[in-house]
Amino acid sequence: MIRQLIVSYVLLVAVALAAFTIPVAFTLTAQLRGDTEDSVRREAKTMALLLAADDRPSHEALAALARAYRDQTHGVADVISADRAAVAPLPLPAGPGDPSFDQALKGRASTRWGPATALEKAEGLVVTVPAKAGDGRITGAVRISYPAADLNGRLWRIWGFRAFLALGVLAIAAAIGAIFARRLTRPLRQLNDMASQFGDGDLTARSPVTGPPETRTLARTLNTGAERLGAVLGVQRIFVADASHQLRTPLTALRLSLDNIADGIDDDAVREDVDQATAEVVRMSRLVNGLLVLARAEAETSAAEPVLVGELVAERLDVWRSAGHERNVRFTARPVDERLKVMVSPGHLEQVLDNVLSNALEVSPDSSTITVHIRQDGEAIVLEVLDQGPGMSGAEQARAFDRFWRGQGLTGRGGSGLGLAIVKQLVTDDGGSVALADAPGGGLCVRISLRQAAPRSGG
Repeated sequence: MIRQLIVSYVLLVAVALAAFTIPVAFTLTAQLRGDTEDSVRREAKTMALLLAADDRPSHEALAALARAYRDQTHGVADVISADRAAVAPLPLPAGPGDPSFDQALKGRASTRWGPATALEKAEGLVVTVPAKAGDGRITGAVRISYPAADLNGRLWRIWGFRAFLALGVLAIAAAIGAIFARRLTRPLRQLNDMASQFGDGDLTARSPVTGPPETRTLARTLNTGAERLGAVLGVQRIFVADASHQLRTPLTALRLSLDNIADGIDDDAVREDVDQATAEVVRMSRLVNGLLVLARAEAETSAAEPVLVGELVAERLDVWRSAGHERNVRFTARPVDERLKVMVSPGHLEQVLDNVLSNALEVSPDSSTITVHIRQDGEAIVLEVLDQGPGMSGAEQARAFDRFWRGQGLTGRGGSGLGLAIVKQLVTDDGGSVALADAPGGGLCVRISLRQAAPRSGG
């Protein structure tokens, strides 16, 4: 927008300069050419008066004047008599049959710009006037050929000076336009900064109420909306905290009661029923925990921070290797550029990896391998978690991120159906995406795409 404002301002100044400068330059050019024609015409008429005197002293004065004119102006003065003969002591001019001489001998003066015979076809001004005696008789003609080189040089200097001056004015206009454009767009940049911080999860971001009335109104509206949204999320966080306390406590008490009952039962059938009830309580506890985690993911929004993805993946794999040791399931990761960073909220990527690796471990057969690939894809960093389990069909992959949906190949019988829903919520909150695909050679591939953190410029 700043660039467009500067271009618009410079274009307006350029149009104004063109509207005022070009007509003036053309007027000066026409005036300079007119003054040159008048000057050459006066010289020609003066020489015509000397030629019309028709005596020796006058002709000698005419010859001296022609030589002086050549020396001072590099112009050429040619004279012929009425019978087209040379006028002593001047030589016969070049091109005595010039049509301009014909017109002058008939009593008509002429002026033209173009190639001049006396100037060896160079461009110039040719003025031809008749020499009339006192009785009106035409005694000859005078032709002055004035070279246009000096005049053209003056015209180039006029146009060049104005062009240089115009460029200087445009440069100053661009500098002033840049200053004013930045001042005009400062409120918009502040609004954009606030929106960027808000999108990254900083709900405390506010925009200064500055600038023109329209911008101030927009800033106040956005600030009010941000305050209301922050209040709503605050109420939701309180609800999540209360629900966590109110739901977990009775479930824990119920499980303890069932355990106590199981200790005092001798009947195998009753014990089996109690064990089944205990298993359902455990599953309900997992479901409540998953719902609380999902609610927190939806309610809590924190600013994203750059995280070294390779270091974090290595840390989580070290934790899960001990869990896979009993079944001889190996966790590996391919080498990755240690400088790669992703933009994620604190704790999100750890929780995402834990959920995905937990699912992969649950469906993986003994002595299998779970592999994590990390690669750069344009401006995104892609993490791929591949297992060697039974995999999923296309229909199952399409529903895997639905809440409470449990696929036998992914979460098994003991899952809550919320693991991948939580993964999707956390990844989406950080501006990324998650998808499922078939792993090469069988199994499932969980592909997580996250924003790459911009590298800091060195200085």
